Amino acid sequence: MPERKVLVITGASSGIGRALALRAASMGHAVIAVSRERAELEHVCHEIVDDGGTCVPVVTDVTQADAPARIVTAAQTRFGRIDVIVNLAGAATSGLLLEQTDAQIDGQWQLHVAAPLRITRAAFPLLRESGGQVMFVGSGLRRVPAPYYGAYCAAKAAVETLAQQLRRELLGTGVAVTFVDPGSVRTNFAKNAGIPAYGPSWVPVDPDVVAKRIMGAIERRPWRLLAVPWHTLGAILGEWFPHAADKGVTPPMPASHSHAEASPSHAEVSKHPEESKGIEESKGPAISSHAEVSKHPEESKGTEESHGTTNGAPTFHSALEPIARRLERVRLSPEFLASLLQPGSDVHLSEAAMRWAGMPNKNERAAMAEALDALTAGGFLERTGEESWRVVRSAQ
Repeated sequence: MPERKVLVITGASSGIGRALALRAASMGHAVIAVSRERAELEHVCHEIVDDGGTCVPVVTDVTQADAPARIVTAAQTRFGRIDVIVNLAGAATSGLLLEQTDAQIDGQWQLHVAAPLRITRAAFPLLRESGGQVMFVGSGLRRVPAPYYGAYCAAKAAVETLAQQLRRELLGTGVAVTFVDPGSVRTNFAKNAGIPAYGPSWVPVDPDVVAKRIMGAIERRPWRLLAVPWHTLGAILGEWFPHAADKGVTPPMPASHSHAEASPSHAEVSKHPEESKGIEESKGPAISSHAEVSKHPEESKGTEESHGTTNGAPTFHSALEPIARRLERVRLSPEFLASLLQPGSDVHLSEAAMRWAGMPNKNERAAMAEALDALTAGGFLERTGEESWRVVRSAQ
């Protein structure tokens, strides 16, 4: 049995972070699980504790100023140490790079670069005392950037430089720094970013595959971990043959990211191109109580949408009517909210707010919450947690 370690894992409520938290706990390690998604995080921790493991949840947005201190305090209070930090919190905002708002660009930098550095800085005294390790997680898109991921690719490229710089600066301190290239992983990352999935479905690996490799790297303490080597090889070939990569990495163009329709004030959420054929975008205000929702052409022939009820149920627009002026003031468009309504999918407040505003302030987050509550009252959403919903009806 390996020595019990105390692991801080950000982004622990889903994807690789969740898989890593479960695997680390099953191996006898203590986990400080960090996420802004309270309900999902508590579910992960309950699962760990029910299996006899140790998990301390820290509900926080890692980009908040007090997040590093809260994380370190939780670890010091409960365990008196930190052995490993794995910076897995991440999300992408969709949009062509020149369409990204200042908030979206800054949000990607804060989430992927600045926040991990601040957490490491706050935890360094404990890491030095334990001879610990910090892991920074990059992306294959840092090598071969893909359109519609906007500032995400540039931020992930900076993560690699950050890890290399910090590794050199900490030589002789006893603290190891590892850069992790996770490869392509089967998560809701692209979906949450509003970017259509593309590429062969067999390429992405299960999150637990990467979690297992990360646990191995905690024992070996390498300076670099290529979790899925053949994925990395593909990315390297993309660097060597950029013209071939130009064709291979480009997903279907989202309708809202056409250069001709670019909005300088706010990047729209990506939609699959088939959903936008035959649609003429409004050239007027970003939102009004009568703004039309994009419809598939076959569904809109010979029909006129009612703003009252459909078969006794409120229509999309009538559900939003009571807060239309509020949404107009913050430029939260019906088109964006409609794009969230994919029946059977889940909507999380923080993820939806980040997709819309990049790094939302309190007012923007509150407006998003009001909109989701209105759609819940209208029967489009069903609440599944404090900040999570299941989509039960589309906007059409």
